[in-house]
Amino acid sequence: PTTTVFLGEILHFLDDPGAEQTPGSFEHHPEGALVVTPDGDVDWVGPATALRPRHRHAPHVDHRGSLLLPGFVDPHIHSSQIDAIASPGETFQDWLTHSVYPREREFHDRDHARQAADFLLDTLLAAGTTTAGVFPTVHPASVDGFLSAALDRDLRMISGKVLMDRAPHAPEGLRDPTLATAEHQTRDLVARWHGRGRLGYALSPRFAPTSTEALLTMVARLHRDLPDLWIHSHAAENQEEVALVHRLFGADSVLALFDAHGLLGPRSVLAHCVHIDDTNRQRLARTGTAVAHCPTSNLFLGSGLFDLTSALDAGIPVGVGTDVGAGTSYSPLVTLNAAHTVAALRGHPLPAPRAFYLATLGGARALRLDGAIGSLQPGREADFVVLDWAATPVLRRRTRRARTLSERLLALMTLGDDRAVTATYVLGRPRHRRPAVPDHPR
Repeated sequence: PTTTVFLGEILHFLDDPGAEQTPGSFEHHPEGALVVTPDGDVDWVGPATALRPRHRHAPHVDHRGSLLLPGFVDPHIHSSQIDAIASPGETFQDWLTHSVYPREREFHDRDHARQAADFLLDTLLAAGTTTAGVFPTVHPASVDGFLSAALDRDLRMISGKVLMDRAPHAPEGLRDPTLATAEHQTRDLVARWHGRGRLGYALSPRFAPTSTEALLTMVARLHRDLPDLWIHSHAAENQEEVALVHRLFGADSVLALFDAHGLLGPRSVLAHCVHIDDTNRQRLARTGTAVAHCPTSNLFLGSGLFDLTSALDAGIPVGVGTDVGAGTSYSPLVTLNAAHTVAALRGHPLPAPRAFYLATLGGARALRLDGAIGSLQPGREADFVVLDWAATPVLRRRTRRARTLSERLLALMTLGDDRAVTATYVLGRPRHRRPAVPDHPR
């Protein structure tokens, strides 16, 4: 390995640009250079004309005309639901019962889990995603399959065995037989995977209705014993869940329930949080709990419209998740388009620079990984994606007429998808290149 210089238009964020594109919140180099060390870390980033003399003779990779961004960070996706994407369901519970749970039962098989993980990770890399918070299933084999595939690709990924023990909401074949078994399997998996390569382990109670109070208490105890783990769950996704939590636990809200059990905190990530009030927003902000906003999922299932502006104004760390299979696309660009739609329906359109912040540094902050990834500052790991402004005729025509960076970014996230991803680099090494499209005679 050697130091390598990557040329192209470079954009990365130093902070949330907000609604007003705060000066100093991002660096944009129209003709930029990114210098990556042999170990895969960022050495330097800036205008190509300011390259240091010792870098000018290093090998160059030319992506001029394309946009280099930090790799996308997806704080919430299900490795076990790749075959449930675009599945029907009249209600949320009906969708789980008939479309999701049958697919998840298949993950007791180690070979199936590994094959599914290979597909998922290659698909994420093709979409420009280099880090994710991933829900497998209750089966240890599902964790082994996913994290072994991530380790083989040198990816920074977070995952952990799903925990479910409340019958009948946790169905047969997807239910921990005892809490002792669940704890033993979890500790064994933590010892096997946490901190190995670039991997992290998440304690993953699926959501409140599939959990007993004893399980929630166990998760909090495990986290006290192992505070560098993450907690990953779902909360307040839809009104059906909100009503069920009140009936099962007598709690005013799932966030009050989680707070009472010590499950909120700076290493906790909760998907959705659509149906929360100001009291619960303050609860999330006070504890440093992050939210994974999953707009394509919320639209597909009719769960509701997440109030992104209020969450950010409250100081809640927010990333944008694809949530496949409730989500309908692996592409962060498509997901940002949906986030823009949801925000517009709430009356607060999402500015394009802020959207790209949420998909990069914002997601890294939500996962407490911004010291390692999410930006291209020197010392960060060189995970980045190369995006083609002219990936389709429509996108090419629109971006050529755009007058500002913000306008071009809006076009990219509105009209773009995985076709816009030219290449994805992990630790400075190519892990995906867009296949060449053959010319066909007319």
